[in-house]
Amino acid sequence: MTSDPLRPEDPLINSNDDAGETWQPVRQTPAAIQLQNLCRSFGSFVAVDNVSFDVPRGAIFGLLGPNGSGKSTIIRMLCGVLPPSGGSARVLGYDVTTESEIIKQRIGYMSQKFSLYADLSVEENLRFYGSIYGLSAIRTQQRMQDVLQLTSLSDRLPQLAGTLSGGWKQRLALACALIHEPDVLFLDEPTAGIDPVARRDLWDLLFDLSARGVTQFVTTHYMDEAERCSHVGYIQASRLVVVGQPAELKQLPAVTPAGTQRWEIEVDEPATQLQPLRTMPGCRDATLFGQMIHALVDHNISPHDIAVRLSRSDETVQCRQVAPTLEDVFVALTRAGSTGSDSRILSTTVTTTGTDATVAARVDSEPRRSDEISDAGSSGADREAENSAIPAVTGQITEGFKDRQQPTALSGVGAILTKEFTQIRRQPSTLFFMLVVPVLQTFIFGYAIQTEIENIPTVVLDMDGRSHARELRDSFFNTRTFQDAGRMTSWNEFQHALTSGRAQVGIVIPAAYSEQLLHGRQAEVQVLIDGSDSQVATTALQTANLLAVSHSIRIGRSVADQNRVVPARDPTGHAAMPIDLRPRLLFNPALESSNFFVPGLVGIILQLVTLFLTSFAVVGERELGTLEQLFVTPVGRAGLLLGKLIPYAVVGAFETLIVLTVMVFVFGVPINGSLWLLLGLSLLFLVCALGLGILVSTLAKTQLQAMQFAFIIMLPSVLLSGFMFPREQMPLPIFAATHIIPVTYYIEILRGVVLRGADAVDLIPQIAGLTVCTVVIFGASVFRFRKQLS
Repeated sequence: MTSDPLRPEDPLINSNDDAGETWQPVRQTPAAIQLQNLCRSFGSFVAVDNVSFDVPRGAIFGLLGPNGSGKSTIIRMLCGVLPPSGGSARVLGYDVTTESEIIKQRIGYMSQKFSLYADLSVEENLRFYGSIYGLSAIRTQQRMQDVLQLTSLSDRLPQLAGTLSGGWKQRLALACALIHEPDVLFLDEPTAGIDPVARRDLWDLLFDLSARGVTQFVTTHYMDEAERCSHVGYIQASRLVVVGQPAELKQLPAVTPAGTQRWEIEVDEPATQLQPLRTMPGCRDATLFGQMIHALVDHNISPHDIAVRLSRSDETVQCRQVAPTLEDVFVALTRAGSTGSDSRILSTTVTTTGTDATVAARVDSEPRRSDEISDAGSSGADREAENSAIPAVTGQITEGFKDRQQPTALSGVGAILTKEFTQIRRQPSTLFFMLVVPVLQTFIFGYAIQTEIENIPTVVLDMDGRSHARELRDSFFNTRTFQDAGRMTSWNEFQHALTSGRAQVGIVIPAAYSEQLLHGRQAEVQVLIDGSDSQVATTALQTANLLAVSHSIRIGRSVADQNRVVPARDPTGHAAMPIDLRPRLLFNPALESSNFFVPGLVGIILQLVTLFLTSFAVVGERELGTLEQLFVTPVGRAGLLLGKLIPYAVVGAFETLIVLTVMVFVFGVPINGSLWLLLGLSLLFLVCALGLGILVSTLAKTQLQAMQFAFIIMLPSVLLSGFMFPREQMPLPIFAATHIIPVTYYIEILRGVVLRGADAVDLIPQIAGLTVCTVVIFGASVFRFRKQLS
């Protein structure tokens, strides 16, 4: 017996034990999928309510129902990414709750929304999913040839997935779902939004897979697609209405009740004739079907009666008896359920091709399983032959499955890493945010933000005009604090300069200033300061007071030199102050703002880049549906996390080096301590910042929410970390709260190593605080991150 290249003939499950690698066969059951009273609730909302049915192996099972009826929820539970609230379900004999990771190795999933990576090519998507499922490079290449031949995608390998048309996107999604040779294929509305030709082509592929023995579970809105399924179920308002084979469902008594018949009526202008026919006594239902009218009428209604009702002759109205369609089935059952009809009329034994077949249908009663339906419609010998054939389909070991790598907690990390780096390389906005924005921020903070207040506009009203007054005026402007904004000649002009904001400081020198100094009397000088900007006003006030003291000492010293007795003399013999206080500024003697801001900026930028990029990358995948697609694969949780985090860790480390390089070579801030100590502690903070990004991604459901959470984290990090304002001056409760902000410790580490040359012993409190924050935040992030949907 030759093996089929498109599906395995013996499903083997890899199992880890202490003895090494073993392979376990899939548990053989007559049904590929089994649901028993399956339930799922979201709070008070019940999405799936006590649903029970079986899907035979090799069947194409179609689950139909309106939007919001629970179809996608059922698929997600069967794929193991959404835990049931009640009941049970098994896929290939394995429980979806306790053995979901085993199931994920043997199923393929094609989500309702195109959920592959638009910025990866067709070939890159296929190789990524082959790697995710543990296929070796050689086996992946073989499988790619098989699925490319099946889907006719060979000539589109280099094309980006996002540029494909709807039909080709579905083909690619199907190819990725088949790359690992699944036993069961879940297709959630695979033909939604594609043109009729693409729909027909896709169903041709599904028929081909069915012929090869792949069980398919399909949800759809289209009745013509339901006709193509071997088994059909209909769900409405979270409850299963009916399940069975299409031919059997059409014979339910609720579809064509006793004493009625279905006519296909051909008449001119059918749309205008529809309403008169609906109001005809004995007509139970009528609807347009293309250019025909399909009507359900009582047995006593003849074609002549219909012609009379439509005011037409018998020759112009053609009537033919027709069998009901699946659309008729679901309309009838839905109306029966919505009107509260007696459920007993929906459960009966019907005759199909001479054989009794029991069909399960329900409104409020429990459904019958699909295996009961098929068993009732076939003889005992047929059932025995069918059951005996099941192991034959899956009875041989395929080299393709054995060639897979042994699944571990880190499974898929290499594939995720490759995919992440490829996506980063192809996203110009991300590269700009990573490489350009941090440098711009460094220059903005380093050059634009200055804490030294200089060149305060100052006007002078000099009513003296002599040498002593000029000397005082020059003393003010010889400092860098005050800038000459003009000499005023009148009080009104002087006052207008201050009230208009043209000047922030005004100096009034009285007319008797020089005369008072010459006669040894105290001279008064008035300095008016605009208090609108408190920081500018404080600097101006302090500088003016210091200048007055300095000027007074200089005048007093010249007078004291003429006296025989003075408080003290300097080494040259001149009069001097009794105490010579000589302050010295360490680490930043010039009080340059860049020396203060730029080291702290490294921490802020590192947190900003890692927090936003990591959280947006994960949440963005959740919005696109690609994360759900990954959850269905056997990629390990640790592998998924590391694959997402390591690229951004590399980016963060690169950003650290960029900002440190700009700090040293552009702003001239030398690193006085150990560079290796700084880089090692930067790596610790990087892990903490990445943990924050993952934590945000577990809290946010959309990118807008992720941005809001990120800003909630960044604002306290900038304002309360000591980056701009000293923490020690904050009120005690706020000061205490700053200790839970990780960047607080990292900024102190940066300034300690860069400016003060501190070593590890000096930084023990900061290192301990950062370590605690890292363990708590990263631990909480890993704990909250699940390979399941909430």
